[in-house]
Amino acid sequence: MVPTTHLRASRRDRAILDAPSGSRAQRRDRATADTRATILQAARECMLADGYANLSTRHVAEGAGVPLSQIHYHFGSKQQLILAVLDAENARLLERQRGLYSGPGPLWRKWERAVEFLDDDIRSGYVRILQEMIAASWSDPMLTAAVTALIGDWFDLLANVAVQAAERGVDLGPFDPREVGALMALPFVGAEPMLLLGIGEGQVPIRATLRKVGTLIRAMEEEGSRAAVPKESR
Repeated sequence: MVPTTHLRASRRDRAILDAPSGSRAQRRDRATADTRATILQAARECMLADGYANLSTRHVAEGAGVPLSQIHYHFGSKQQLILAVLDAENARLLERQRGLYSGPGPLWRKWERAVEFLDDDIRSGYVRILQEMIAASWSDPMLTAAVTALIGDWFDLLANVAVQAAERGVDLGPFDPREVGALMALPFVGAEPMLLLGIGEGQVPIRATLRKVGTLIRAMEEEGSRAAVPKESR
């Protein structure tokens, strides 16, 4: 199993960078966080340019303007470095999705927005990094646990969305909330590598199909709303 020390450090770095500088210890911590952030940005750029298999920590060090020893000091290995890049991206996007699904409005509209986010995430490079790490984990058991945990956060998020929908009266049919969460997540998991391959809507109507799922969610929500109204009030 890949240690999570460097992933926790990356999350701590974000808090340090957002905090005002103060004591000598705080300035030292900020300098460390700055160095790590610079390395992570360089690693992200190298990952998108070269792919995980061809990624060179020496190239990353050159891009960050730091000695190679700093890569190993702060991250330990190429695996941990790219997992830290993915973890930072994953945390940011999970927070975005939590904000989306906890906000006002019907679930089907939020689903439509999530479909729009997919193209944003492809353009940002997040989907490419995620899919590279999924593929790498197939032949590297040390990566499997870390990548599985990061993906699992998305399934947990959507399972919670299903719980909230059920509490509002949406009939989940034969599915429990975790199964509904899987049904919501898996279309995106399947769509992402197809879109990275450049498969267009003319070949496979990926985006149109995802939007039609929103149509099904809308029908379920509206049926639940009708069922919640007493017959004498209709």
